[in-house]
Amino acid sequence: MLTTILSDGGGRREIDEDDATFEIRVLKGADAGAAFTVDGILPAPVLVGTSPTCELRLTDREVSRRHASFEIAGRRLRLIDLDSTNGTFVDRFAVVGAYLDGGELVRVGTTTLGIVRGPPRSGKPASAAGSFGRVLGASLEMRRLYPLCERLAMSNVAVVIEGETGTGKEVLAESLHERGPRAAGPFVVFDCTAVAPNLVESELFGHERGAFTGAVGSRKGVFEQAHGGTLLIDEIGDLDPALQPKLLRALERSEVRRVGGDRAIRVDVRVLSATRRDLDREVQLGRFRDDLFHRLAVARIELPPLRKRSGDVSLLAEHFARSSGGISSLPSELVSRWEKHTWPGNVRELRNAVARHVALGELAPWLTEDVLDGDATAAADGASGGDPVDRVLAMDLPLVMARERVVADFERRYIAHVLSKHGGNVSRAAEASGVARRHFQRLRARGGR
Repeated sequence: MLTTILSDGGGRREIDEDDATFEIRVLKGADAGAAFTVDGILPAPVLVGTSPTCELRLTDREVSRRHASFEIAGRRLRLIDLDSTNGTFVDRFAVVGAYLDGGELVRVGTTTLGIVRGPPRSGKPASAAGSFGRVLGASLEMRRLYPLCERLAMSNVAVVIEGETGTGKEVLAESLHERGPRAAGPFVVFDCTAVAPNLVESELFGHERGAFTGAVGSRKGVFEQAHGGTLLIDEIGDLDPALQPKLLRALERSEVRRVGGDRAIRVDVRVLSATRRDLDREVQLGRFRDDLFHRLAVARIELPPLRKRSGDVSLLAEHFARSSGGISSLPSELVSRWEKHTWPGNVRELRNAVARHVALGELAPWLTEDVLDGDATAAADGASGGDPVDRVLAMDLPLVMARERVVADFERRYIAHVLSKHGGNVSRAAEASGVARRHFQRLRARGGR
């Protein structure tokens, strides 16, 4: 059976305990005989293409570098075409995406892949713990990550942590550091979005005195500062393309050269990276180097958004309330309302909500129904003439969170408008919007339904 997902929002539901396994076999083409098993243990899609970063790497010249992805979706296998040049076909039908049950033939370029269903995977490695280091969460989505996190913590491999803003990527990175053999060493964070573009190279690699105007003395970069420990490069997807080859060279040689310096300095650093961006797409669009991605993403962890972590809202809210020292518990009716909220700012937004409640109680202006039920009333606000920007300004949020709420509201209403205008046809709506179909679907998944 083939179920297309052209009208699907792209969201990932909670995975059942008896998920299936699938084997992707190369039946025809230059790589006939190759195979890869998809079992859903690793929380990232399996990529098929000619890039070295693909789990199932092909040599077919008509296959794109990142051609398609496969991932477990309950009892089925989910296939997504990654805006490939020559398209992806399932049983003679061109698809943007599809749910597969096994037995289908998938064609990419001149290569034919056979989809073979394996036995259900029972007793999945979901931890019984409700946390990993500083990361708190007892939902199935989170507990399935903990065994992988434990294993990665004890290793020295580079890891890319992916997820929406506010999901706790930095907290997870610090937990990986603290539970590993480098715990006694420094943990240094470098945010690619927090430094002026002309200073990024100096911040990364350091500089010598007189290297540029204002360099009145020598200074160590974050690689040297993290020597013997861990370096987290936050928002790696925003790194200037001109600096990406220099970062790659530092990673490959385990040495840096300060700006204005004439000698290489050896460094012993484990590098973790975090991003809110879809790095696969950034590579596909040529905005992020494929070889750098390959070097950084030896392992990948995708943190789920809070709206998909069943039961974690109340758990986290009570934890934040207790740790604030202000109150020991929260009103049950308030927690119940919070559990129904979509939390576009994720865990960070929830933490701020609890902090405001602890400080202001019923006087907290942004805990009123017009805020918590904002998703349901967005259309009504537009119809009644209410200004959504004024509504967000009344919340008195930090700039980043306020901007995210305004953008999320705009995206939701824009997607609904353009879909309505084109009769619900995703392909035509995406084309009219000037974005790729896959990106359009991601926008819908973020709340533009």
